[in-house]
Amino acid sequence: MPTPSSTRSQRMQAPTMRDVAKAAGVSQTAVSFVLNGRADKEISKDTSERIWAAIRALGYRPNAVAQSLRLGRSSLLGLVTDEIASTPFAVDIVRGAQDAAWAGGRILTLVNTNRQSRLESEAVAALVQHQVEGIIFAMMYHQEIVLPPVLGPRLPVALVNCFSADPATRCVVPDEELGGYTAVQHLVRHGHRRIGFINNIDPIPATAGRLAGYCRALQEAHIPARPEAVAQQPSSQEGGFDGTLQLMALTPAPTALFCFNDQMAMGAYAALQTLGLRIPEDVSVVGFDDLQLIAPHLRPALTTMALPHYAMGRWGVDVLFDPPQGPSKTLMACALVERASVAAPRDLLS
Repeated sequence: MPTPSSTRSQRMQAPTMRDVAKAAGVSQTAVSFVLNGRADKEISKDTSERIWAAIRALGYRPNAVAQSLRLGRSSLLGLVTDEIASTPFAVDIVRGAQDAAWAGGRILTLVNTNRQSRLESEAVAALVQHQVEGIIFAMMYHQEIVLPPVLGPRLPVALVNCFSADPATRCVVPDEELGGYTAVQHLVRHGHRRIGFINNIDPIPATAGRLAGYCRALQEAHIPARPEAVAQQPSSQEGGFDGTLQLMALTPAPTALFCFNDQMAMGAYAALQTLGLRIPEDVSVVGFDDLQLIAPHLRPALTTMALPHYAMGRWGVDVLFDPPQGPSKTLMACALVERASVAAPRDLLS
């Protein structure tokens, strides 16, 4: 009779192929053929079903190292990031990539480089040495990157929320212009014609793209563009505060504000409160990013544009094993998230 300690020891031991063969009443060779899909071997349907039933009952998992040697692939993917692993609003990139990898029977290995180029090169070299099947580079914000030279020419690479000078490298980025256009068009649909834009000062694609979208929406609505209605500030709460004071000093003042991101929108809320103005009764506000730490918790809750982080993460894995088709750069739309910070201007309501 087994003792309690021996029983615990048996429970801790992972089931082996021999255990599966014994439970199914077949040879280990038959189990191996079924696991590896060897259709060329004469194994009856009944035998195959018995083997799979034993595998499920025992919770057997094949040895990953041995399987990779047999199949000639590691089933590993690398995800190299600058700092998104520690950024709350961008972890959806990792979640999307992980879900896509798991669905394809692969394991995702995450490397966070903290923006250190030397660490990035060493990490990529280590991933290559471990024979990963592909590498995804993902950045915290939309930007151009330089790929490390250690990458081999045959290793599939995909860029998420970033792009490179090499036109052959496939990448996915948010459609910044369409996002800005959609945000301002939403304000126009509510009847606003004096719309201020608090933009970022940094020379990055989002700054130029969202400004282009703002201008296009005004042009389509036959609203004259006023250069003074665009305030450029650091993309922070303080920048949003200062930009709001700058724009609300105009004559006539805007009835709506489009903010480069949700942090600036939070600053706009504070500035409008300081001026004794209510949202959305006096001034409507739209942000960008759908930052979950901010947008739903402002009062009123902030209408904003959601960056497609999860979808971009999934795209990064899926495209690694798809043959190239069409342009190497994919633009992904940002979704409008309607909350309570937008209403028709007072002159339309009176």
